[in-house]
Amino acid sequence: MQSVDVVVFGAGFTGAAVCEAALQRGQSALGVVRSEQSAAVLRARGVPATTDDCARVARERVGPRTHAVVTFPATGAADRELGPLLRGARAVSYLSTTGVYEDLEGVVDDSTALPEVASSKYAAVLGAERAFRAVGAAVLRSPGIYGRERGIHVRLARGGFKLSGDGSRYGSRIHVEDLAALLLASAATPGETFVVGDLEPCRQIDMVRWLCQELGLPLPPSAPLGELHETLRRNRRVDASRALSRLGITLKYPTYREGFAARSTT
Repeated sequence: MQSVDVVVFGAGFTGAAVCEAALQRGQSALGVVRSEQSAAVLRARGVPATTDDCARVARERVGPRTHAVVTFPATGAADRELGPLLRGARAVSYLSTTGVYEDLEGVVDDSTALPEVASSKYAAVLGAERAFRAVGAAVLRSPGIYGRERGIHVRLARGGFKLSGDGSRYGSRIHVEDLAALLLASAATPGETFVVGDLEPCRQIDMVRWLCQELGLPLPPSAPLGELHETLRRNRRVDASRALSRLGITLKYPTYREGFAARSTT
């Protein structure tokens, strides 16, 4: 079979956006997913898709002109066996998470040290990072990802969102279209690791208050921090300035205001 310009392993929410961005640039693209239902969703969006196993796709569709993008966690031992199969690719990128900084508070940038001892969950993520970095992958550590069909705006509209305590904790996020652009640009930076995010980390209450005004909704109730998922208890800001400079990307949605305002049109 012929190799493809961009192959995305795990073409879900973010991976589908990567495929669409590649197609918009005139490149060929292929999304690799697990189920025929997911493949059908991609094809309906104009994205070629396959449910073949990752190893077969790597052998048959990844060649010297291919940018292989891995957007699923790949934290299992079998998952990490994909890495060596991508050695012949033009470039490899792996999507990771700022969760690897665990409970660290304050500002996180590319120079921020990881915790000395990682929890088992994030030790597995760091292991996946190393496995793909070993074959020259660029690694992008992302905070919360949102877009038209996913984000706090959706949860507010459904009535299932609760503020984290008093909402005063800071957080970062990135629009899925901007993340897709960053992942494609990372083909030029093999072996490097970046934290990514938008330009305005903010207190949760500020973003939720703005969204509620936009949506015509009342402020949601709050929940004690101890009752919330770990990702909703954190209090930190991502400084992605190095990634944006190094990758030459100007964000389409530099803050949550532009991103959520485009929820009906993107």
